[in-house]
Amino acid sequence: QVHLVESGGGLVQAGGSRRLSCAVSGDTSCISTMAWYRQAPGKERELVATIDLAESTNYADSVQGRFTISRDSAEDTLYLQMNRLKPGDAAVYYCNAHASALSAMCFGLDGSDYWGQGTQVTVSS
Repeated sequence: QVHLVESGGGLVQAGGSRRLSCAVSGDTSCISTMAWYRQAPGKERELVATIDLAESTNYADSVQGRFTISRDSAEDTLYLQMNRLKPGDAAVYYCNAHASALSAMCFGLDGSDYWGQGTQVTVSS
């Protein structure tokens, strides 16, 4: 089992910054990609940013140049640095881990996704 716990959400003034954290625990040997998603009321959950084993990153167009996804050296924490926040960034942000067939023991988990409980980010204008 992989367990993800987000933290760091709260109220931020438009134009301000906030850093979200995702504590990662459990067996992560099959995890190939981690990501941040967000979901605003009445909207579908959308992909915000991804990072893979090679530390290659990808971002949604809406956050490109403003957000940065990263992980610590121990790889037990995932971060999302959010800068120049806009009211449209307000949402519940979720940490995600995706499993792939990285080894024989991973085949039973290939394609599995793990989610945290989410953390609320509110942006005031």
